[in-house]
This record gives sequence, C-alpha cells and structure tokens, in this order.
Amino acid sequence: MSVRIHPTALVESDEVGSGSSIWAFVHVMKGAQLGSNVNVGDHAFIEAGAIVGNNVTIKNQVLIWEGVQIEDNCFIGPRATFTNDRNPRSPRMPISKERYRDKVNWLARTIVREGSSIGAAATICPGIELGAYCMIAAGAVVTGNVPPFALMMGVPAKHVADVCACGQRLPGRYDETDCKYCGTTAAERLMSLSPALKNH
Repeated sequence: MSVRIHPTALVESDEVGSGSSIWAFVHVMKGAQLGSNVNVGDHAFIEAGAIVGNNVTIKNQVLIWEGVQIEDNCFIGPRATFTNDRNPRSPRMPISKERYRDKVNWLARTIVREGSSIGAAATICPGIELGAYCMIAAGAVVTGNVPPFALMMGVPAKHVADVCACGQRLPGRYDETDCKYCGTTAAERLMSLSPALKNH
C-alpha cells in the first residue's frame, strides 16, 4: 500500500510505513519514524528522533518531540502535547549553552506502551512510561509513570480506575475483573502484558 500525503503537508522523513495517511499542514521532520497504517491529523508536528509504531491514530495539532516513542495501536487525541526536557531553558541563553551542547544532559525519553489512549489536550511530562492500554483523560497532566490499564484523570493526573483493552471502565482491578462489554477476562489481560506467557 502507498502512503497518502496531503499536498500541504511537509514530510521530510523517508521512514513512513505503507498505508499511512498524513493530512493537511502536518510537519514530519527528517529522522522521525512512522510505522504502517498510521493516521496523522491536520497541523500535527513530529520531530526528528520521534518513533511511532503501527496502527497509531494521531489527531489534529498533536506535538510529538524527539525522545518520544509510541508503540503500536495507540490513540493520541487532538492537541495532546508531549515534552522532553525536565528543566527547559532557551539553549540560546548564555548560562544554558553548555548544558545543551550534548543531548545526554537534557533529553528525557518517554514511552507510550501498546494500545494506550491519550485524551484531547492532555500533557505528558518527560521521562515517563505510560503502561499498555492505559487511558489518559482529556486535559490531564501526567507527571509520573502510569500502570497498565490505568485510567488517569486530573491535574496532576491520578489513577482513578482501571479500563479494559476495549476502553470500557472496569468495576475493579484489571488483573482481577472480567469485562462485561467485550468479554475479555482478567487472565487474558495479564497474558497480553507478558510475551513470555504468550508462548505457553
């Protein structure tokens, strides 16, 4: 399958997987990596060094910076924003120049695990991991690591419940509760988190 690129998009990267669609006024910098069947909405920005997996939906005005990795099957809602520097200063300010000479001094990597969803206008602080199939509510500000299947809400975001892989809120813990909506069992959810268990 070919890659669909809107004529107003600026796609400098040659690492865009087949079946992907990149819509109006998107900028994908050289060195960014996008997997197959990725959909990138209008006015999104993906910086060099960002990695996006397969089957990812990136809605309008999303900002994905260097050091951010998004695994397969994730949803990134409109105007969601990632960050990559815990103590940002202008690299042009004389006192900061030395710090910014080497990325090891400032670049904090963030990983969004498989199947995660990030709501509209959420902010993801740098250097954290969002667990598989977690759900970040609209407008939340995530400041620390997120467990798998966790529903996070608020500023700063707090773990208020667990969700199933299908996205529905569970009445109990993800590793103890079956889903009445899709029928997924707690045991199946645990298997999805462990590649070692998948082989047995």
